[in-house]
Amino acid sequence: MAISLELIYPVSVEGAMATQEPSPPSSMESNKPGFPKKILANKLEDKHLCNCCHNILRRPFQAQCGHRFCSYCFNRTVSNGPQKCNACIKEDIFEEPTSILKQGCAFPDNAARREVETLAAICVHEGCTWKGSIKEYELSHEGKCEFMIIPCPSCKERLRFNEQERHNERECPERTLNCKYCKEPFHFKNIKAHDEICPKYPMICEGCAKKKIPREKYVDHIKFCSKFRTPCRYHVVGCDMLVEKEKIHEHERACAHEHLNLLLHFIMGMKLSLEGMQPQSLELAGYKAHELHQSLRELEARVSQLNAMSAPIVGPSVQGASSSSSSSSAGASGSAAAAAPPLPTPTLNTLNTLNTSFTPLPSSVGAALELQLHSEKTKVAELGRRCQELEVKSGTFQDVVCVLNREVERFATTIEASNRQHRLDQDKIEALSNKVRQLERTVGVKDLTVAELEGRLREMAATTFDGVFIWRISDFTKKRQDAIAGRAPAMFSPAFYTSKYGYKMCLRIYLNGDGTGRGSHLSLFFVVMRGQSDALLKWPFNQKVTLMLLDQSNREHIIDAFRPDVTSSSFQRPVSEMNIASGCPLFCPLSKLEGKNTYIRDDTIFIKAIVDLTGL
Repeated sequence: MAISLELIYPVSVEGAMATQEPSPPSSMESNKPGFPKKILANKLEDKHLCNCCHNILRRPFQAQCGHRFCSYCFNRTVSNGPQKCNACIKEDIFEEPTSILKQGCAFPDNAARREVETLAAICVHEGCTWKGSIKEYELSHEGKCEFMIIPCPSCKERLRFNEQERHNERECPERTLNCKYCKEPFHFKNIKAHDEICPKYPMICEGCAKKKIPREKYVDHIKFCSKFRTPCRYHVVGCDMLVEKEKIHEHERACAHEHLNLLLHFIMGMKLSLEGMQPQSLELAGYKAHELHQSLRELEARVSQLNAMSAPIVGPSVQGASSSSSSSSAGASGSAAAAAPPLPTPTLNTLNTLNTSFTPLPSSVGAALELQLHSEKTKVAELGRRCQELEVKSGTFQDVVCVLNREVERFATTIEASNRQHRLDQDKIEALSNKVRQLERTVGVKDLTVAELEGRLREMAATTFDGVFIWRISDFTKKRQDAIAGRAPAMFSPAFYTSKYGYKMCLRIYLNGDGTGRGSHLSLFFVVMRGQSDALLKWPFNQKVTLMLLDQSNREHIIDAFRPDVTSSSFQRPVSEMNIASGCPLFCPLSKLEGKNTYIRDDTIFIKAIVDLTGL
């Protein structure tokens, strides 16, 4: 059942006029629900609980039905429009429109907040011995306890808050490290992969054993290192020796015979490969040419044999014929013919046999064979010429590849130089950005200083030294709405003095009332401040004070006056910046300031304070 706030939390006028300590900023800005019940060191009372989250109230708001909610819970409840109060329904006291929760129907319950903030609290985390009030818990311990268990944002492992730094630096498998060589960031699990590609990773030359050569300069080093072992130039034809650069010529001289053999085998293999690449007709033509060569050799052998055998036979026959012809021409009567002997029989048979065994080839067939042989020789010469052209092209391509390799290396060197320059530029940009941020912070500090000085100048311009002060408050409507919403419930006026070396004072006004006048009256208070001449003044302060809300038509001012209570701490010599405020919580009914009135014009009101200087 709803109970009036003033009955549960009575507020003294003097306490309401005291300078209120601001609540922790996190209370309003963190958007958190209520404090957990288990942090309370003493017995829990139901009036300290939120009617929504049922935890201890954080920045309590009181609805018009009398129930209290955390600021976060109330705003979340009404964010989707007006809602019925579940507490009213549960207590069976629901009535419209009082039990309808909506924006603007609740106000900050500062009395309940102060009582909650003074409750004794303990830390609930195992191993923590912290003790204090809920206000201290919220200010300095909530979310900061070293024994709090939190998940690692990277690997999700649960650990204590005070172990987070060590975990992030040494244990987290997902932690990010900076390479100690190239300073580039990488994940711990990728450390081996990064070492394989790090351009600054130190390497050892296998030839001269020089250490700490950056990987990006290793290729350049081995190009000029005389001790580095490189493959022999004849490795393409089969030499598998690794020779130091300074001994490469000695190796070539010592192994010239082996290199020539390897080169010969390589060329023969290429020749066989080229022959294997020829069309099948060329193979057939080569085979026919071979057969022709054999036939020609056989024919030449037979002709030589025939010539040797026919020479001793043909000579005598020719001589016998000539002698017979000469004897017949002499005119003998018949004896010349009988004198000629007959040819031998075996010799004639042999000649007939030779004549029948040697059959000369026709001239057309021999010419065709010669032409075919010439054609095959031409094709072979053409193949040889094409092989030479292929070798020339191959050498040309090797030269082109060497040139391209040099260009690629030069381009890689250029890219590396560009990357180094880019990193240098990035470092310069980062340094300049840091300087800009530093200058921005300096300018921000200067702006704050200038704003503070301007405020002091305005305050000095408004300061009076005769005990009479008129306070002009503009934008009254907006400032009163801020007071109703709890954003700025109170305002202080600039300081004024009874004389140049007199008492320093100011006014404090609550545009929506304070204490007994909250929501119904405008409350106005008088505050004694600490001044530089306090040691020369008479204490306690005992001058009559008159407070006025000026009628801007000069007809009916609202006036209230009081003489200080010399026993009150409000009028003793200040030991802090200002004493507790004292004055009139029911100074002016707010109803007089509504509608058309003569106290507000152009959204501005004037407050006047007069301090009686009698006896000073």
